[in-house]
Amino acid sequence: MRHILLLSLSLLVLGSCGLLPNSQPVLVIQPFRGFSARLTDSVSQQVRRLYPLVLQRQPVALPKQAFYASRQRYRADSLLHFLVSQHQSDTVVVGLTQLDISTTKNGVRDWGIMGLSYCPGRACVISSFRLKRRNLSTQFYKVVLHEIGHTEGLPHCATRTCFMRDAEGGNPIDEETGFCRTCTWYLQLRGWKLAS
Repeated sequence: MRHILLLSLSLLVLGSCGLLPNSQPVLVIQPFRGFSARLTDSVSQQVRRLYPLVLQRQPVALPKQAFYASRQRYRADSLLHFLVSQHQSDTVVVGLTQLDISTTKNGVRDWGIMGLSYCPGRACVISSFRLKRRNLSTQFYKVVLHEIGHTEGLPHCATRTCFMRDAEGGNPIDEETGFCRTCTWYLQLRGWKLAS
């Protein structure tokens, strides 16, 4: 009886700290027009193995208001706002594009990036523009997991082989091998099917 009480109290504390979801949101894979259908299907299938509540949507047009004409690329923060506005509150939307995206970072108004997400939040957007062509599918999948991890509340990780590593303006993705033990534990609590 004492064991059950302690377990119940532990779950209550974790829940009140936001570490356990009340109900798992649906992940919506939302490609923008022009993005590879093959890569969309591949990402959807791979993510579904780790997180079963995944829906794949038909491509939509990039919103004109997100286009940054002077640099010929799209503002990722505007894309996040658009994605959230198009979907229900019980979803996390994963936007996919092949076009260049940017955000304001480190005092730079228009910093080119591979992805951006609300942390925690309901949307992320990933671009294949800055990834290596020779292993695009693998690199893209790792960036998708990184950004979804942020939507779950994970910060950047100091472990160099972890998917949650900060790219720091480069592309160290080939060095990443999986989520580290701490990030894995956190995502398992959130309902992810990850091996320890």
